[in-house]
Amino acid sequence: MDFALEQGKSFSCGCSTLILPGLSIGNVGQLAVDLLISTLRADRVAYLDEPSVLPCVGNDAYGPLPVGDLTLPLEAYESSIHALTLIQQRSPVTKGMMVEFAKNLAHFMMTNGKKHLIVLSSLDSGKRKLIDATSLLQMYYVSSASSDGTDVDCERLGWKRLEEYKPSQRRWKYLDHLADGNLGQRDTLDLDEDFLDEDYYPGLPFAALFSCCKAKGVKVTCLLHYCAEGDNIQDSFMLAEAACKLLGISPDKIQDEGRGGWQIPLSWKTVYGPPPDMTLF
Repeated sequence: MDFALEQGKSFSCGCSTLILPGLSIGNVGQLAVDLLISTLRADRVAYLDEPSVLPCVGNDAYGPLPVGDLTLPLEAYESSIHALTLIQQRSPVTKGMMVEFAKNLAHFMMTNGKKHLIVLSSLDSGKRKLIDATSLLQMYYVSSASSDGTDVDCERLGWKRLEEYKPSQRRWKYLDHLADGNLGQRDTLDLDEDFLDEDYYPGLPFAALFSCCKAKGVKVTCLLHYCAEGDNIQDSFMLAEAACKLLGISPDKIQDEGRGGWQIPLSWKTVYGPPPDMTLF
C-alpha cells in the first residue's frame, strides 16, 4: 500500500492507534469515521494508493465550506492531541481481493508504527438469531487480546463479545490460514458452496482485517453494531461514541473555536440526496 503525503505533512510516530471502517450494511462504519474526523478536527496527512480499492472522487467532505478540495478513495487523517490516526475508505474493495487488501493494510501499519487497529463495522440485523427486546445492549466486539476474542476493556464498558466468532469454525480457520500464508491443498475451501448462516460473519470485511492484522502481531479491536438498511445516521453516532469510549475521549470536552460535542461533516448535508419537490404533492 503506497501513499502520497500532503505537502509538509508526515505520519506521526505518536499516533499509534488507527481507526478504519469495515464496509458493510448501511455504510455505518464510514459514517462513524466521518463523524470522528470532523469532531476531532483531524488533519489529512496522506492519500493512500491501493490497487484493490475501486476509484472514486468527490468534493471536500468536511468543510466547513465546499472549497473544491477533492477527496479520494483512501485518505489518512491524524489527531496528534489524541494520538490517533484515522483512515477513511470511500469505495469498496474489488471482489475477491479483501484478504490482499487486509494484508497490505497490516504491512502499512507495521511500517508506520501503528500498534492498535480499531475497526468500526455494522452487521445485518436480519442475521441475528436471538433478539432480546428488553436489553439495551447494542454494541458487540471481537478482539485479538485473547484467543477466544474477549477483551477486558470491552467487557468493562458493558459490551458483549460477538458469539458468532468461533476460531474453530471452518471459515474463520480458513481466514487464519490465508492470513498466515500457509494454506495447503487440504485447507482450500469453495466459498460459493454450502454457505451457512454462520458463514456470514467471517465473510465480512472486518473479519479479513481482524485475521490479517492479528497474524502480523497487531492488536485488533472490532466494534460491531447491528442495523438495517436505511437512514443510519443514529447508528453511526453509536459506533463513533463506542470508539471514543474505548479510547477515553469525550466529544463534549473537545473545544475548538468555542464549540464542543459532535461536529456534523459537511458531506452529510447531501448524504441522502435533496428533499423531495413538494409541488408534486
